[in-house]
Amino acid sequence: MNSNNDRNERKEITKRSEDYSQWYLDVIAAADLAENGPVRGTMIIKPYGYAIWERIQRILDEHFKELNIKNAYFPLFIPERLLKRETEHVEGFAPEVAVVTHAGGKKLEEPLVVRPTSETIMYETFSNWVQSYRDLPLLINQWANVVRWEMRPRLFLRTTEFLWQEGHTVHESMKEADAWARQMLSVYQYLAEQVMAIPVIPGIKSESEKFAGAFCTYTIEAMMQDGKALQFATSHNLGTNFAKVFNVSFLDRDGNRQYGSQTSWGLSTRTIGGLIMAHSDDKGLVLPPWLAPIQVVIITIGHADSTGVVEQKAREIAEELKKAGIRVEIDARQLRPGEKFYEWEKKGVPVRIELGPKDLANNEAILARRDGGEKVSIPVNFLARKINSLLADIQTNLYKKASQNMVSKIKKVDTWDEFSRAVEAGNFVLAHWCGDAEVEKQIKEETGATIRCIPFEQKAEDGECVKSGKPSVTRVIFAKAY
Repeated sequence: MNSNNDRNERKEITKRSEDYSQWYLDVIAAADLAENGPVRGTMIIKPYGYAIWERIQRILDEHFKELNIKNAYFPLFIPERLLKRETEHVEGFAPEVAVVTHAGGKKLEEPLVVRPTSETIMYETFSNWVQSYRDLPLLINQWANVVRWEMRPRLFLRTTEFLWQEGHTVHESMKEADAWARQMLSVYQYLAEQVMAIPVIPGIKSESEKFAGAFCTYTIEAMMQDGKALQFATSHNLGTNFAKVFNVSFLDRDGNRQYGSQTSWGLSTRTIGGLIMAHSDDKGLVLPPWLAPIQVVIITIGHADSTGVVEQKAREIAEELKKAGIRVEIDARQLRPGEKFYEWEKKGVPVRIELGPKDLANNEAILARRDGGEKVSIPVNFLARKINSLLADIQTNLYKKASQNMVSKIKKVDTWDEFSRAVEAGNFVLAHWCGDAEVEKQIKEETGATIRCIPFEQKAEDGECVKSGKPSVTRVIFAKAY
């Protein structure tokens, strides 16, 4: 126990090859992203970690607003009777639900569920908001926290309380709802691939893996460096399942009463865990430039008698970079250069500018990139132009490296022996499955692998189920997952 505390105090980082789980926790500590809360399974997100979440929020929220989605907020406490109205939904969440039975010194007449997700309380309200086809589509999102009692907590990946956005919509037809659910999945795919530089596989969940109460669930699955899958985000076509239970109905264009077709979709702080495991290295966090709260850090070098001039030049450079739309910070602390380099390296800032008296004399600055560590000297007058192209190159490079990792670890197999070996070796396995939920369950029990998705791009292909030998019409992605 003491050795772990000492490691955290020194912020040393275990090598991935030695202990991947400890490496993950060490990166979080070294980058000062988060720490455990006083209640088991809860998480304190520290300012730098929250700044990453704010970037995710801002980018997603801009996309939501472009799609005319309105933000709202619904209560944290849900009357138990509402959750119980949708049987499949409550069964899906039963083991994770936290319930309040006492408040104000008294036992409550009706227990209150602490929000695990908001379908039930929002749709009770939607039944009043939606009366006519003219009220549709109803497009609502909320940024909130949810509570799902977690037995095996891990910072960001699985916590009892986490932050997320959850979108909920009502449409005139199933066709419109399905198109919307797929559109929102594409928004998440944009965030993953274009902003976070994480390649993902879009597809549909199996019946066993879909969201409780949904007609179908769409997902984007990401691969971490160790070959395990992370469900990055999901979008659900709920059909009319919830609408029938909560009477979300409307008068259609012919004056007939119809049930609304609904969707829900969400992305949480677990994506930060995915970000860490997709890009970081044994030195610490690695952030893609388009997401990084700080894209460039300017580190001043020199003795106290020379730092005034250096700091002034650093401020001038910072202002020029800000005008170019670059997020920049100055580190002018009186510390040894190596200490400052190491700290910002652990925090994953994409580009470091080193500026000292000798550099100023030559009207140059040294640029160091986080993803590869290369250093170059650049004339100060060209910094803004050079850094913009350098940030774009780093973004591309991180996506390329993650893509190469994914491609190298997707194995196409046809026999059970090949399947078992590929899963054990830490791969995504593309294999035939007969569609039988019992066979799916057997595979999970024997190997720990689950069906991550049936990829959209996977073509129809006749074959035999890798486990049962029964006929199969397509391959699916199996993997162990976080």
